Amino acid sequence: MTSQAPSQPTADSGAGNDVPFRYDAAMAEQIELRWQDRWEERGTFFAANPSGPLTDGQGRHADPQSRPYFVMDMFPYPSGAGLHVGHPLGYIATDVVARYRKMLGDNVLHALGYDAFGLPAEQYAVQTGTHPRLTTEANIEIMARQLRRLGMGYDQRRTFATIDPDYVRWTQWIFLQIFEAWYDADAIRPDGGRGRARPVSELVEEYATGARPVPTGIEGVPEGVAWADLDDVARRRVLDQQRLAYVSETPVNWCPGLGTVLANEEVTSDGRSERGNFPVFKRTLRQWNMRITAYADRLADDLDLIDWPHKVTAMQRNWIGRSEGAQVRFPVSAPGDASGAPVAEIEVFTTRPDTLFGATFMVLAPEHELVGELVPQAWPEGTKDAWTGGHATPAEAVEAYRAEAAAKTEIERQSEGREKTGVFTGIYATNPVNGAPVPVFIADYVLAGYGTGAIMAVPAQDVRDWEFATRFELPIIRTVQPPEGFEGDAYTGDGVAINSANDEVSLDGLGVAEAKRVITEWLERKGLGTGATTYRLRDWLFSRQRYWGEPFPIVYDENDLPIALPDSALPVDLPEVPDYSPRTFAPDDAESSPEAPLGRNEDWVNVTLDLGDGPKTYRRDTNTMPNWAGSCWYYLHYLDAHQRDQVIDPALESYWMGPGHNPADTHGAGGVDLYVGGVEHAVLHLLYARFWHKVLYDLGHVASVEPFRKLFNQGYIQADAYQDARGVYVPAAEVVADESVPSGFSWNGEEVFREYGKMGKSLKNAVTPDELYAEYGADTLRVYEMSMGPLDLSRPWETRAVVGAQRFLQRLWRNAVDESTGELVVTDEAPSEETLRVLHRTIADVTADMEAMRLNTAIAKLIVLNNHLTTLPRTPRAAIEPLVLMTAPVAPHLAEELWSRLGHSESLAAEPFPVADEAYLVEDTVTCVLQVQGKVRGRAEVPADVTEDALREIALADAGVQRALDGRAVRTVIVRAPKLVNVVPA
Repeated sequence: MTSQAPSQPTADSGAGNDVPFRYDAAMAEQIELRWQDRWEERGTFFAANPSGPLTDGQGRHADPQSRPYFVMDMFPYPSGAGLHVGHPLGYIATDVVARYRKMLGDNVLHALGYDAFGLPAEQYAVQTGTHPRLTTEANIEIMARQLRRLGMGYDQRRTFATIDPDYVRWTQWIFLQIFEAWYDADAIRPDGGRGRARPVSELVEEYATGARPVPTGIEGVPEGVAWADLDDVARRRVLDQQRLAYVSETPVNWCPGLGTVLANEEVTSDGRSERGNFPVFKRTLRQWNMRITAYADRLADDLDLIDWPHKVTAMQRNWIGRSEGAQVRFPVSAPGDASGAPVAEIEVFTTRPDTLFGATFMVLAPEHELVGELVPQAWPEGTKDAWTGGHATPAEAVEAYRAEAAAKTEIERQSEGREKTGVFTGIYATNPVNGAPVPVFIADYVLAGYGTGAIMAVPAQDVRDWEFATRFELPIIRTVQPPEGFEGDAYTGDGVAINSANDEVSLDGLGVAEAKRVITEWLERKGLGTGATTYRLRDWLFSRQRYWGEPFPIVYDENDLPIALPDSALPVDLPEVPDYSPRTFAPDDAESSPEAPLGRNEDWVNVTLDLGDGPKTYRRDTNTMPNWAGSCWYYLHYLDAHQRDQVIDPALESYWMGPGHNPADTHGAGGVDLYVGGVEHAVLHLLYARFWHKVLYDLGHVASVEPFRKLFNQGYIQADAYQDARGVYVPAAEVVADESVPSGFSWNGEEVFREYGKMGKSLKNAVTPDELYAEYGADTLRVYEMSMGPLDLSRPWETRAVVGAQRFLQRLWRNAVDESTGELVVTDEAPSEETLRVLHRTIADVTADMEAMRLNTAIAKLIVLNNHLTTLPRTPRAAIEPLVLMTAPVAPHLAEELWSRLGHSESLAAEPFPVADEAYLVEDTVTCVLQVQGKVRGRAEVPADVTEDALREIALADAGVQRALDGRAVRTVIVRAPKLVNVVPA
């Protein structure tokens, strides 16, 4: 690269003619725009692949001596409102890390694309009639401009949006890979584990050769039939039952208010839609599903291989909900049948088979398939009045109770402390361990979607069962010995078994673990049950009755069976439709049914194709994929967004993500080196992406076991919001302090009430980065957001405090440049011993903080060094240059400008990060106590000669101090150097 002298700012860029070279917003804008152009022209942040067309800015492939480092943010959705200052928090952090790693000599891949399918664009299209693509692409332009202005060091060659036809093609192609795969629980994986996806073609071969028997219980498939004797339709039905992506009549979450079905993960704990807060109902509909449950064990176990926050791994494990126990079968006899011959079985899963002798009744979910099938005409002899619900017959009681339960949400049905309700079905089952008849009830605290939809009730060992037994006068038998002195009702702890024996087996005296083993073995010998593992996780509902999403690359024939389109037919594009909205219904219309927008284009739905049997008319699927589809694999597209002949070159995936490419990957999982995003995606995007990645791994398309090796959850920026007397939010920027009203705030002369929440459009408290760019510059915004507090914690926004970040940068500028003349004020004289000690301690501390992503404390230490340099008559080059290099990741434009003015022709983006000299790190330090209103909130090790200004900066950057302030402004800071700082809130 050629040397380029910095252009001189115009005189009016400063605060006045006496300081024409002051670093202010006008000068910052000049510097920032110039360097952004220069980075783009030079390809400064081009990440070099080891092969192929993507090289660095000088046309070179990846240096074999340079370690690959892949850092990325969670996919942003391009909103029409653009960014507010809360959005870039994670983006700035990853940019800081990417620049730092580049200075360490790593080959850094840092790119950003756009998750562009989704509900907001479709809703806007419904309101305006504008095609979602037009508004989405316009929104992307807005967001891209704002991020460029922030100085993000992205490799723009790798940018894409999920709506790009080429990307849609590969998303549909991956869906077909899943559709054309089945899960073989016995197959050995490359990593040595058991169970993996295999192509359906291999399953066909095993059926054809007799290596695997043809399954039974499928329409049109006789028991014991050979594969060769089945016709084409029957064979397809067999295969469709095995596929990882399959169509089935399944219970789904139907949301009439949105006009679409939702995945379990999109429904809140109180049974409402995550988006829009509409009620959600259970319906049985024909929909696409993905067999994520086949991967339940791997999804749970492999969390041990990756470096994720404990909170997220716990949320995923809880969502998967693996439980070990036994499946137990309770025979049911026909009412009034003297022979007692069983006519049905109720199967339950229990994690405590050791308590079977205490099962004195059973409870079915009101929706259970047996309810209604075996209900007798009259109440059997011995039925208690409390069991009937006041109804004359079992049928009347069951019908009335089922209607009552259907009107409740799942959260209402499972809420603690609510009085237990239910009715007797009129039928009895038989306890398999002691032959005792047990009455069968239905009750709404048992849900059809969990386990088998039936429980054996052991009231002595379960609180809910105890409450039910007490309410309905049912027997209670203790089967676990409570500890001495226990005076409660149900005992749910461990202990030795009691009252648990028959003529063939005794559990009495055994501990819980041993009793479980013994009774499970006995059940298996008797054919009454089996050891089992169950999961809370359900297959992923993959259909949406929406327009703005990826169409399914599937057609249906005259038998209404799905057929995969050939690769040559991809992508399947969305057709034009007269109306983009799905038909919505009254939010409480539980009996309504989906009507998708794509069904309104008959010419697209009914299509003539030649799929090998000559031209025939087929029907397309009128559903679209959920918005999660595109975000399941986008990280792979960053590796080469222009790949045309395969989803990803295996060599590129191995280089950037393969096991062992990062020394920190001690478990050999591979994956993205650093992934930053919000915790709200813990059981949505993060679980789905892991599932897709594991399928691709099984099928040989990727070498990494996991998609994201290290995950970091950033906090949120929060801000004051204001509501009027009606509870409607008003623009926070227009609210003024008003002592004449009790709340102290008014808007347009009307009293409003302050609250505190996440910054956003809905609360009308957003501050745009454009405002900050104009008033302070992008570097100031970057420094402020990174210095507000620990990155993983939420923090309050205070526009007035941004000036503190600007002052730091202004002091740094003055330490190198004379504000009046623009000349350097730097000396080549050797720094003093004191300065060297401060410098190298700063280098050591900042390096440690950067490695741990403690960016706020890293900035605080840069401020200490910068303040030290302001006390010197002239700034030593040997001290200012390392300071500029350390500042570069957080304030890259100013750092580049100073580096250039210091006489360097090359960008500092690839300059080595400073390394501390151990000889200068031995110094006397003291512990400084940090207080807020006289209460200790933190401590800091500081040099004995630390200045008051430095201590003030350190205290205000401390996490404990920030938490104690809780968003309050600071009235004063009392400093007693070097041992005490007391922050007094306003």
